[in-house]
Amino acid sequence: MDSAEILTITDEARNVVLDALANEERSDELALWVEVTGTRLGGYTYDLYFSDLIDVPAGASVTKDGDVSIVVPAPSIDRLRGSRLEFAANGGGGLVLVNPNAPAPAEMYPGVPADILSLGVTGPLALRSIAVLDETINPSIAAHGGVADLVALDEDKRVAYIVMGGGCQGCSLSRMTLSQGIEKALVEAIPELTGVVDVTDHASGANPFYAEES
Repeated sequence: MDSAEILTITDEARNVVLDALANEERSDELALWVEVTGTRLGGYTYDLYFSDLIDVPAGASVTKDGDVSIVVPAPSIDRLRGSRLEFAANGGGGLVLVNPNAPAPAEMYPGVPADILSLGVTGPLALRSIAVLDETINPSIAAHGGVADLVALDEDKRVAYIVMGGGCQGCSLSRMTLSQGIEKALVEAIPELTGVVDVTDHASGANPFYAEES
């Protein structure tokens, strides 16, 4: 597989990687591993680290860019295809991964059934819910820097799936905001709704009230 199809490294970034690799023991046995670890704010999150070439799992891409061996695990190959590792001098300098790919909606909102997510938010209950969010709820929580958006609505079971952003993402009071604010206001305005589900990735908020287990 052509390395250019997955990940390329600029000259400056390669020098940074080689300098870091020179400080590692058994540097000739190590490779730069690059993989997608999740999603955040509409994009992917990444992990870059050195690990042994002998530990490469089946299906991974193993390529050579100059003197740098690069390993991309199989689940990350399509998500990284066409990416470029650069060195950014701003903010003290550091490696930056420029990726032309973005997560699919199903990756960003795993709490929503795929068949419901694929329907979009154009149904009658969805449009009414969006109007309530825009006209009533968001102006209220905007005072705290928060926002709530409808990402899906099951028109048959009449369940709304909400994602919270801004000050509400990761806030310890977001559960209360949902149950006593957003859900209450939506159900009062649209009695047909049977439930409101929060599918926000609160662990990625500025002050998450829970975090993923390591």
